[in-house]
Amino acid sequence: MHLKNIRLQQFKNYKKEEVHFSEEINCFVGINGSGKTNLLDAIHYLCLTKSALNPIDNLNIKHEQNFFTVFGDFDLNGKEIEIRCLFESGKKKQVLKNGKAYDKMSEHIGLLPVVMIAPDDTSLIKDGSEERRKFFDNILCQLNRKYLENLIRYQHFLKQRNALIKQFAEKGRWNEELIEPYTREVIQLSKNIASTRQNFLQEYEPLLMEYYKIISGGQERISIQYESQCLQEDFEAAFRSNAQRDYLLRRSTMGIHKDDFVFQISEYPIKKFGSQGQQKSFIIALKLAQFMVFFKHLNTKPILLLDDIFDKLDDSRIEKLMKLVAEHEFGQLFITDARPERSQGILTRMDADCRFFFVNQGKIEGQPQ
Repeated sequence: MHLKNIRLQQFKNYKKEEVHFSEEINCFVGINGSGKTNLLDAIHYLCLTKSALNPIDNLNIKHEQNFFTVFGDFDLNGKEIEIRCLFESGKKKQVLKNGKAYDKMSEHIGLLPVVMIAPDDTSLIKDGSEERRKFFDNILCQLNRKYLENLIRYQHFLKQRNALIKQFAEKGRWNEELIEPYTREVIQLSKNIASTRQNFLQEYEPLLMEYYKIISGGQERISIQYESQCLQEDFEAAFRSNAQRDYLLRRSTMGIHKDDFVFQISEYPIKKFGSQGQQKSFIIALKLAQFMVFFKHLNTKPILLLDDIFDKLDDSRIEKLMKLVAEHEFGQLFITDARPERSQGILTRMDADCRFFFVNQGKIEGQPQ
């Protein structure tokens, strides 16, 4: 799979631009703030119908405008696919495949797999459990349509159950008969989703360990500990007996929205005991394992977006990552770099077609014809 071109209008700091890409390596160079990362985000929109950086569509419109469009032509295993993403303030976002609009955005998820490695990915280690759940949910939703449907249903019933609990608290009276249908759905969906997450880790974790060893050169053992009350035999009984606590706190206090994925090194949390280098290696390994899982399940190599990667890694890790690139481990790559001489020095040594695009305040210059 590869993206042949992209066409932007009023997207972030771009007024109107069109770019044609190499099937292998594409590098956007320019000073910080020029719009390099915005190009990666536009690709993310085409693949996943949303921004990787800002979930509010209105904030991705160019200043003083009221709409944006992102169009792109893909080659998916020899099949031509055009994706159009259109958003106008005050209206519903539209995504079209070959001219036909999706009824639901979720129908598009999984068609065009993408993996992005960005500077703020350390939040997966440093921030709370929600970030880690989002990461694994993002993977599973692209791989498993049933999982995506279950997650959407879970979020719906959880929201409805929480709204009822707040009503009960305001009225000072719990109504078991009224809340039971929502309780039943949340319990069953929690069990299904937690089971899928646990099974997925059995496939994912060995790939993570393999890439961590390659990137870090280290021998320390890493792992992921999935923590979920939903897998316990007495989960349903515990959930129901927790009603009084839910009532007092005005929300559902058990379910898969409370799960966590604890990243470990030598059986200790890497958040507390991992060095900066170990944490960086862990993050890259997480993303490369994600890439390989997509490749195995979807039978196509995802697009790989590397944002400011050279500036955040030491020479040793850059060398090992680029060795994987040189061995054609990946498919189409998009890379950003603020130092053209550095990226040109690294990438021109590769046995691959590499194109450089010079980005300057929303203008893309020097692109090949």
